[in-house]
Amino acid sequence: MGENSTLVTEFILLGLSAYPRAQAVMFGVLLVVYLGTLLGNGLMIVLIITNPLLHSPMYFFLSNLSILDMLYTTSSVPQIMVNCFSHRPTISFVGCVIQMYVSLFLGVAECFLLAVMAYDRFAAICSPLHYTLIMSKRQCVQLAATSWAFALLMTLIAVVLQPKHFCGHNIINHFTCELRVFLKVACSDTSLNDILMVANSFFVLIIPFCFILVTYGRIVLAVMRIRSGKGWSKALSTCGSHVIVVTVFYGSAMSMYLRPEGKVSLDRDKIIALFYGVVAPMLNPLIYSLRNKDVKEAFWRLLGRKVPQ
Repeated sequence: MGENSTLVTEFILLGLSAYPRAQAVMFGVLLVVYLGTLLGNGLMIVLIITNPLLHSPMYFFLSNLSILDMLYTTSSVPQIMVNCFSHRPTISFVGCVIQMYVSLFLGVAECFLLAVMAYDRFAAICSPLHYTLIMSKRQCVQLAATSWAFALLMTLIAVVLQPKHFCGHNIINHFTCELRVFLKVACSDTSLNDILMVANSFFVLIIPFCFILVTYGRIVLAVMRIRSGKGWSKALSTCGSHVIVVTVFYGSAMSMYLRPEGKVSLDRDKIIALFYGVVAPMLNPLIYSLRNKDVKEAFWRLLGRKVPQ
């Protein structure tokens, strides 16, 4: 058998295939959540593009986040929904690999983008007089492009180091092709891949999260020096939504990827993966819109109605 040869042409995704009734319920839930994700994030993008009041760095990064969330859910949810009607849910080897790396790329990009958004809030609150200079249009584009570029680089590294041999064991106990589970069905040595996953977790999760913590530590100190109640309220409204999104996304991702290998629970991982890969992208536009006066005003203006007082 050659170096690149494989006996596996497709994978079986177990998901909830052993529970037909649960699959029917799951299809309905996924359909509602997926349509909600597309509608919520799509509406957010439209509001940001069409309303001049939202043409600011914060909303520029938020539009990037909405695009990411729409792509992220689309990379997996339609396939999960199709499998809900299959007694033997399968995906081709090539389709599995493509789905896995597209999801990896988008997930890593979101980690970096959330860190960039924290920096934007830091500049807005801690250096308000120089904010327009620090977060110029060119700087915003460069920061967003850097997030996407780093994500692409780390994904390409994972592609290069992908195991070569898959010799018959093609059952994946998951809803989608997820990297950690994918490596378990390889026949060749995956020790280098395991080391890469640890390194990636450090650079993608630990460093950005620590950066966000330090940034918000500085923001808290700056807010404590604000004496006016209006200033407190404005600072909390601009940061509160981002803090919630960061907590949901990083909390679920860390609980999945930073556990010791011996404590991995595949059933638990499936639920966590559904949460940050399906539920969180739907919640993000709701979190930002419900807590943001500017977004709500832009929504009512888009409908041609007077803004409720």
